[in-house]
Amino acid sequence: MPEPEPPLFDDVALADLAASVGGDGAFVVDLVDTYLGDAPRQIAEIQAAAEAHDAATMVRPAHTLKSSSATVGAQRLAARARRLEIAGREDALDGAADDLAGLAAEWEATLQALHAWMDRAS
Repeated sequence: MPEPEPPLFDDVALADLAASVGGDGAFVVDLVDTYLGDAPRQIAEIQAAAEAHDAATMVRPAHTLKSSSATVGAQRLAARARRLEIAGREDALDGAADDLAGLAAEWEATLQALHAWMDRAS
């Protein structure tokens, strides 16, 4: 039985992050802004590795995307990146076809959610 899909975005993660840095909301906004700039490169690297059938090369950007997505509350994208990281480590790209196919759409939904959060935070 597959595990249930996590929510797209959990802004509690960002509230917890703000609390961990003494309530510095500007720092959290800067962190989200950095994430929004970095994630497309990681996604492109994952897609390029998949297209080249190079599972080992997919591991690092998938791991980075997983961790940074979790930090900013992008739970569904973090879960997808985790599955892609595992697929890369296990050299099982054929089993990752659904996660690879949905990566761009998941990113777009995450992007919209984070932009909405940033609009509320400013």
